[in-house]
Amino acid sequence: MASKMMTDEERIELQQNNPLHGLKLETLLQELVDFYGWDILDAAMRFNCFNTNPSIASSVKYLKKTEWAREKLENFYLYRFKRMPRASAEEYDLPPRARTFRHGLKPKEPMPLTVDSILKSQAKAASSFKDRSSRGRSQRR
Repeated sequence: MASKMMTDEERIELQQNNPLHGLKLETLLQELVDFYGWDILDAAMRFNCFNTNPSIASSVKYLKKTEWAREKLENFYLYRFKRMPRASAEEYDLPPRARTFRHGLKPKEPMPLTVDSILKSQAKAASSFKDRSSRGRSQRR
């Protein structure tokens, strides 16, 4: 059965339920800084602009010039701060601002994070990646 392609009008209507729709980068960053602070954002994102003399203005300047960093921060905003459902397989490769969410879906309370919880999560992810990589190498021998 062929899947129905979404019209532009349908996509726009669904995008309007995306918390990033119409949100300025400066406002997004200010919300994150107000809730989490620079230390947590630095631990989670690992952007130098969040570590060395951080400011909204300098960070926005960097994020506007660096697409991958902006998308990483927007993903953090959607999935940790607003706790929206993860992107579907069809939308996984789309930039965060282009993703859609069903009508009426409301963001949840922000995920509570600490620098320690972020570092533990990153260590766990790195360990899992290392395990998967080593299994792949051993199977190729």
